[in-house]
Amino acid sequence: MMKININRQYFIEQLNHCLKAISPRTTLPILTGIKIDVKDDHMILTGSDSEVSIEITVPLEVDNEEVLEIERSGAVVLSGRFFVDIIKKLSGEFVQLETNDSYQTKITASKSEFNLSGNNPEQYPLLPEVSDEESLVISASVLKDVINQTNFAVSLSETRPVLTGVHWQFDNDEITFTATDSHRLALRKLRGGQFNSDLGNAIIPGKSLSELNKIINDTDEEVEIHLSQNQVLFSYGNMRFISRLLEGNYPDTSRLFPENYETKVTVKNAEFFHAIDRVSLLAREGGNNVIRMNVNTSSVELSSNSPEVGTVNEDINTGEIEGEGLKISFNSKYMMDALRAINNEDVTIEFYGTMRPFTLKSSESDEVVQLILPIRTY
Repeated sequence: MMKININRQYFIEQLNHCLKAISPRTTLPILTGIKIDVKDDHMILTGSDSEVSIEITVPLEVDNEEVLEIERSGAVVLSGRFFVDIIKKLSGEFVQLETNDSYQTKITASKSEFNLSGNNPEQYPLLPEVSDEESLVISASVLKDVINQTNFAVSLSETRPVLTGVHWQFDNDEITFTATDSHRLALRKLRGGQFNSDLGNAIIPGKSLSELNKIINDTDEEVEIHLSQNQVLFSYGNMRFISRLLEGNYPDTSRLFPENYETKVTVKNAEFFHAIDRVSLLAREGGNNVIRMNVNTSSVELSSNSPEVGTVNEDINTGEIEGEGLKISFNSKYMMDALRAINNEDVTIEFYGTMRPFTLKSSESDEVVQLILPIRTY
């Protein structure tokens, strides 16, 4: 029989985070709900779809302002979408929740009163246990960077489930993050920390990382990461974000990076990006996004054609061009994604022949490497 008063605006923010873990397509009906568990001096909100679980602790005060007043502790599970919509549409600064023995929940704010049927919280599945021992701490802004530079390249097809995740590999002084859909690959190295190499490796689902990315802010606030056999826990502020790991062996991608390039071109990231964007206007019409690139010893030309629409050519300003000339075709969307992931002005593209994958990286470091498979057109 719980009874609480809570600051409505703060409540909405926390509930929105919880909703990110709730999927309408769940096998367990109770998982479409949010579990509200009121203790003596805090409240815990939980949302889960059994792949991702989000647990948020609401304290009595935030920055010395009261956000939660607890009259009686207790727990209930309320239909996620309905409940959040009601709280959003109510007026007034505070909202009151009160449950009875049969989990009927009365929601009151200013002049409105709603009565919602709730469920027994005992029926809500327990969250997976993740030990807090082996942990890794990185700032939220670095974690966001890592996700943005790799996650777009995960596979969307379930035929090889391991490829729908990002592979985290731990070494003593660096972590390597790899994502590939077998047409392109994104690699990010994080150096300069003492990482526990006992952590080995983990494959974290791309969907989980993209939900986490929506919640964490671009700040120096720390995110603690705990890995267990089949789960990963991200602790951030008042939130615990738990995702299952993908099972299976991630392919060895190191052999995709040959030693010596045949051709090397340096371009200005933004200029090259906009040129690709323009040239791909016609490629998109053909439905295949194919752009041809012709590298001579002194110039680089991009071209594309669509039988119904027409053709386009553009000469590219380049820095140095080393090695032999070559002609290669690639998917413009993959190229633009790769350029977006490299946060540097000068980008070096290394080619290993017309039919071999080519790489893009910053001219200053190999912290981020993007690899793209060409398309056979020649």
